[in-house]
Amino acid sequence: MMQNDLTQKILFNPLHAEVNELYILSAYATPNMLSWYIKNIYHKTTVPIRINLVVGMVPFDNLSVSIHEGFQNIVSSELPHEISSIKCSYVIDKPAEHANLFIWCKNGQPVTAFTGSANFVQSSFVGRHRNELMDICNPAEAMSYYESVVPRTVYCNHAEIEEYIILRPTHPVLDLECNLVNGLDEYDSVVLSLITKSGEPGTRSGLNWGQRKGREPNQAYIPLPSRIAKSGFFPLEKRHFTAITDDRHQLTLRVEQQNNKAITTPVRNSDLGEYFRNRLGLANGAYVTRADLDRYGRTDVKFVKLDDETFYMDFSQD
Repeated sequence: MMQNDLTQKILFNPLHAEVNELYILSAYATPNMLSWYIKNIYHKTTVPIRINLVVGMVPFDNLSVSIHEGFQNIVSSELPHEISSIKCSYVIDKPAEHANLFIWCKNGQPVTAFTGSANFVQSSFVGRHRNELMDICNPAEAMSYYESVVPRTVYCNHAEIEEYIILRPTHPVLDLECNLVNGLDEYDSVVLSLITKSGEPGTRSGLNWGQRKGREPNQAYIPLPSRIAKSGFFPLEKRHFTAITDDRHQLTLRVEQQNNKAITTPVRNSDLGEYFRNRLGLANGAYVTRADLDRYGRTDVKFVKLDDETFYMDFSQD
């Protein structure tokens, strides 16, 4: 049985065998974990991997809007060359599936498999946030079980998926369309400035991080002061988290760079810059000035912590 270093043993070491398919059946899973894996598989394999994820407990617990839309966003996004495709499905008929299986295949043949308590979530695989116990199992038997579940699933991006599953609000303060229905005063919040001490956005940092030769000009990050980074408000250890924005978008973010000084969109650094330029009414790739922020009416952005992996990001105009 395995208790330590599960991330390396289950998610990365099998790549040395030149496998090209990963099948995951997980009772619970999150798009934050999937995006973390996409980001961290960079340069770890020369053989593109097909990932097939089945989320098993949907008939029992239903799905939050942010988790469902997060999976939809990932499967429709551009992927790194290390991943050839991602498919995500939900079990839609009872009984719900509480099993966890991680099955690696090579050209359709099961090579190695693992089972145990670890769900496909960051609290199981990123950092030591709780104890999990996993074991190697018979890959052919594991694949047979996985295939027995598949007929009771529907892809997350199926045109009529919402006819098959029940969605619940991401959080009690939001409705199904991610509009605010309750106040946020009782939740912890921080306000992060988008300008430097000079009163201007950084010339090659912050919203203008990509404004240099050889960089994608939309690349951006939100500066994070050291005192807030150390406060525990945001998850560290490069864990991914979800931000629901005031205009009902969803961003996958993480804290990174030296001394945890930046909040970025880790899978594609330009996503954050494109988002802010769109809110400011600027063209993609435009240099962001103080005048642009003043014209919009904000030089900062507010984060409200709804739970450990979900935040409300407010960049609304006063």
